Amino acid sequence: MAKEETRELNLNSQESENSREKWKRKIDFVFSIAGGFVGLGNVWRFPYLCYKNGGGAFLVPYFLFVFVGSLPVFFLEVVIGQYTSMGSSLAFNMVPMLKGIGIAVNVINFHLNTYYAVILAWSVRYFFASMSKTLPWSTCKNEFNTPNCFVFGEENNMTILNRTANLTNLSYNVTPTSSVVEFWERGVLNKSSGLGEMGSVQWELLLCLLLTWVVMYFCIWKGIGWTSKVVYFTATFPLLLLFVLLIRGLTLDGAMDGVIYYLKPDLEKLKNTQVWLDAANQVFFSYAICKGMIITMGSYNDYKYNSYRDCLFLSCLNSGVSLIAGFAIFSVLGFMAKEQGVRIEDVAVSGPGLAFIAYPKALTLMPMPQFWGCLFFFMLFLLGLDSEFVGLETMIAAFVDLYPVWFKKPWRKELVLAGLCCIQFLIGISMITNGGVYVFHIFDNYAATGWCLLFLGMMECIAVSWFFGIERFWKHVCEMIGFEPTIPWFKWSWAVITPLSTSVLMVISLVFYKRLKYHTYVYPDWALVICWLMTLSSISWVPGYALYFFFYETKGDLKQRWQQCITPKGETTLKTSKGLTDEAGDFLEMEPFYNEGSESARKMEDSTPGVEQALVDQQPPKYEDIGHSV
Repeated sequence: MAKEETRELNLNSQESENSREKWKRKIDFVFSIAGGFVGLGNVWRFPYLCYKNGGGAFLVPYFLFVFVGSLPVFFLEVVIGQYTSMGSSLAFNMVPMLKGIGIAVNVINFHLNTYYAVILAWSVRYFFASMSKTLPWSTCKNEFNTPNCFVFGEENNMTILNRTANLTNLSYNVTPTSSVVEFWERGVLNKSSGLGEMGSVQWELLLCLLLTWVVMYFCIWKGIGWTSKVVYFTATFPLLLLFVLLIRGLTLDGAMDGVIYYLKPDLEKLKNTQVWLDAANQVFFSYAICKGMIITMGSYNDYKYNSYRDCLFLSCLNSGVSLIAGFAIFSVLGFMAKEQGVRIEDVAVSGPGLAFIAYPKALTLMPMPQFWGCLFFFMLFLLGLDSEFVGLETMIAAFVDLYPVWFKKPWRKELVLAGLCCIQFLIGISMITNGGVYVFHIFDNYAATGWCLLFLGMMECIAVSWFFGIERFWKHVCEMIGFEPTIPWFKWSWAVITPLSTSVLMVISLVFYKRLKYHTYVYPDWALVICWLMTLSSISWVPGYALYFFFYETKGDLKQRWQQCITPKGETTLKTSKGLTDEAGDFLEMEPFYNEGSESARKMEDSTPGVEQALVDQQPPKYEDIGHSV
């Protein structure tokens, strides 16, 4: 007992040294979150999923799941971080049995950063290609072009190819291919026929990927203070350029056809369960939830901060950027469809490369296309870069929270960050080979989206509402934001609506499961095994750690073990080591993990005999204490 008290006193004396870094300005939180989750998910992923699922038909379930899924979980993660003042690795000490959630979200974050960097490498490749005297996707005179290549707007070329295709269809099955598509598939990817032909590494993309990771490393190595300054630029400049492309796209001939297709829902499409599943996956993906990022960013807030207001604003910003990107893409698709004389749904093959087909085409139609090309792909690079900032900061914060003393020594944080970047770079090389796009498609569908996000979103709600206590937590939320919302929508969602909707979607996704495809390529059985192993690499930590904690970290009969599983760590230590009365224990468990010297504590000190010393001993858990007790 004496040793424990001495250790606590020593830890308390180091309070200033180990206090968590906070935002220097309140606006830093808004910009960092905006930079982290307004990015490629909006400009790159949303348009191709919308195109894949019938345009306007996709928007109906999209907005439904924003209200019942992503927005409640987004706000939940912010207030969990704000309440605990801990990163994603330790925040779920509020329900010790479910600490595996903290591990799982960081695994997903690792996967996401790995394949996001590949998209940035594609952007860098297009950026340098835009410096050419003639944009390589605006001509059919490149070495990689085929005889079937045509250029939009060159009527003679199109007419000859269509006539040739009609005359020789039975014998040769000639299909005209636009110069934009050929540059993407043959000039950039040099795509093979499938996973069985991985081929060689594309050296241009290898250099672009290396440059991407070097830039990311040096932008983040100085910590959250420096990162928060960088995102002022990376979060605002891309949006301005997106507006420019939107205005240009809407002035094209046939643009309104694309806009109508985008906004007018096809009710028949809503009968397809895949539309609903893709919409749910997209809202979870674009809001960057269940990846540890939002929890970590929220942990840098002061305890009393109106994050409720900011979350509503950021939600409107996120979905608004997605809608604007959709207008920009579909206006160009409408133009391309009119040029080819085909339906909008047939103008291009939906997939991850849609943004690298529609946007480049729009750039060729602008004056000084090289200038606008460089600006746009620089914008696309920045959109992904600030998301990577937040992702890497989240993983580093997770390590620092677990081993703060070790990271106090010079250069250790920088070395760990370098190691993480190197590992993710090496894994990313598999996605820049001839068959790399097929590997990328696995990551995009199974590693950081789909089942894993739905499952973790459900478990976060269950952890707070069913185990920690929804009434208890809601009281803290109202205290933190400074008021009680008139309609407690988030409270209802955390307790019932979100867990129910996500669990229903998971069941539906299994019942109507479809084998993974990339365009016409169907993934073999062994590849599907890899797909599900990637999903299990994250979600298996939740039940796995729960079983480990129940059997190896608790003592007593089943009831006592269960109580230890759902009792916050700091509270468990207090009750067992200090022998507090139930009344004192009930009071102490209501205090925020890090809120020192609160008004309620001072009142309790005066009114409850014998509790004063317990309140002194119950200082917020310092990083060393948490790191050694986990």
